[in-house]
Amino acid sequence: MTDAIHRLIEQYGLIAVFLGCVAEGESAAILGGFFAHQHIFVLWQAFLAAFLGAFAGDTAFFTLGRSFADHPYVVRLRRRPGFRRAYRLLNTHPNIFVLTNRYVYGMRLVGGIAAGLSTVSVPRFVILNAISSAVWATLFATLGYVFGLGAERIVGQAFARHERLLVALAVGIAVAVLAGLIAHHFAGRERAKDAKEDRAGS
Repeated sequence: MTDAIHRLIEQYGLIAVFLGCVAEGESAAILGGFFAHQHIFVLWQAFLAAFLGAFAGDTAFFTLGRSFADHPYVVRLRRRPGFRRAYRLLNTHPNIFVLTNRYVYGMRLVGGIAAGLSTVSVPRFVILNAISSAVWATLFATLGYVFGLGAERIVGQAFARHERLLVALAVGIAVAVLAGLIAHHFAGRERAKDAKEDRAGS
């Protein structure tokens, strides 16, 4: 069973890293780096897949905001917690916002839509997004690679292939659960702040 999963990862793992990084993909980038350490991928391939996924995802969110502002889906997203705060930050510190938005878990989609609705030009967004995506992909894929080094030192180089796979999957699940908890926490704080601002403005 684990051999079959291992073959699937070899064949489709980079595609999965790319698709995972299109969305909130920290866990996908970390897994890409971990598998690179286990020689399932080449490290530069993991970096590239994570970079392209992150860049494509944020560009898609930006395009939604820029070209489909009145679409019902975009209108719903504009009501999500944190949107007004993101839009305000974009108007005051656009460069810093675009460069750092992806590091605030749960805000990436809202931030991308807000960027599309702002006055940030397309060339400016593309350049800043490319820089941010490259740094982000390098950071999280390297974390996965370093985790692989640490695991190897703890259990030895004889760490079996199927054990590596199970550890990697466990890491991915743990990161996804932790990220979900963090996102839930920050979303709650943003809702409270937005509600406070609504009461102050009324």
